[in-house]
Amino acid sequence: MAGRFAHRPTRTTVRGGQVAVPGGVPRPAAGPGRVRTYAPDGPLDLGLVLGPLRRGPGDPTFRVTPDGSVWRATRTPGGPGTLRVVARGADVRGEAWGPGAEWLLDRLPELLGAADDPAAFTPRHRLVAVTRHRRPGLRLTRTGLVLESLIPSILEQKVTTDEAYRAWRLLVRRFGEPAPGPAPEGMWVMPEARTWALIPSWEWHRAGVDDKRASTVLRAVRVAARLEEAARMEPVAARARLEVVPGIGPWTSAEVVQRSHGAADEVTVGDVHLPGIVGWALAGDRDADDAEMLRLLEPYAGQRHRAARLILLSGRVPARRVPKMPVWDIGRL
Repeated sequence: MAGRFAHRPTRTTVRGGQVAVPGGVPRPAAGPGRVRTYAPDGPLDLGLVLGPLRRGPGDPTFRVTPDGSVWRATRTPGGPGTLRVVARGADVRGEAWGPGAEWLLDRLPELLGAADDPAAFTPRHRLVAVTRHRRPGLRLTRTGLVLESLIPSILEQKVTTDEAYRAWRLLVRRFGEPAPGPAPEGMWVMPEARTWALIPSWEWHRAGVDDKRASTVLRAVRVAARLEEAARMEPVAARARLEVVPGIGPWTSAEVVQRSHGAADEVTVGDVHLPGIVGWALAGDRDADDAEMLRLLEPYAGQRHRAARLILLSGRVPARRVPKMPVWDIGRL
């Protein structure tokens, strides 16, 4: 059971937010792009840092190639861009293409956790201390982008991760645009806000997205500019702005600021799995609710999200007692 959570990690609150990044000698990408080299001030694990940005193994905006490169296609304030990141010894090399290339390289250090301070964290439980020792390369990414994390988080509301990942994959491929530069085949940039707003109702239905989640996305993209401004706000204020939009609650806003801000203290509440995992790991209580989870995480005030990630990465999770939530394909109705 622990292995299942350890080796299929993508979503932060469920599987720890880790992807496997193979080693080996990187091969140069075909075609020149803008380049920047970044020297982190400590250990850096690309799979741990960038893993939370991947929405499932088939995410068209994220790819890990056999040469150890992590590819990311996104929509920046300057336009669509593709970023390739690869570790070379103690340094990390970033190469970018497209109108958003300069924006992506300017923020490469923050994306790789330069604004994070792992030294501010003090383990209070043996399990957390051991996991931190085994995962010294964990840094909290900061993308500086809100909408790219908000839309897939809305799609993940009240459904299984497989359903949400499928919806994100289908919608991005159907309405997005090919990633700029020599990106791996099948990589796409998510649609711009206006395109999301123009998606017909039947396309949401075909992707398995119910009207409630689709309507929330539509309300969000209509005020996309105001929501993107939240990336320059403190996490608490950013969450408050996000939650003004009907359909965006504490669970969704926390999932967003964890990625957009690298918010070390914004722990996810309202999650199906997380309270039981934290309760089981720290107190042997698999029936813990949100209130009990927050009580157990009190010693980590200011660093509760980091503590929760380390707990998830420990692999200490309770065994299932009931069948998995059934998957419903509303596109066939």
